[in-house]
Amino acid sequence: MATETKTAPIALTEKALAEVKNIMQEKNVPAEYGLRIGVQGGGCSGMSYLLGFDKAKDSDEIYTLEGLNLIMDKKHAMYVLGMEVDFQDGLNARGFVFNNPQAKSTCGCGSSFSA
Repeated sequence: MATETKTAPIALTEKALAEVKNIMQEKNVPAEYGLRIGVQGGGCSGMSYLLGFDKAKDSDEIYTLEGLNLIMDKKHAMYVLGMEVDFQDGLNARGFVFNNPQAKSTCGCGSSFSA
């Protein structure tokens, strides 16, 4: 399982990247962990997003974004190709936002979609 130098199929905005690094530091996430991004069945539109810290597995692709290891199951890339992850910290909402051009429809909360 070698680290890949390919371009990641998704992008993180500056705010999202800063928030991920901040969480990793605050929660003392081990150095061998990376940010796992993917999809899973469920949610009100059929599929929901995965975002969390994890160790890479054999079925994963690993990308590096400004010193952060981004981990993704190879099978998930087609569902998130071109997606941008942002972080909002406003009065009405606080959290990660997924802007996914592959989504045919999304739910009202923005955490699930159909492809």
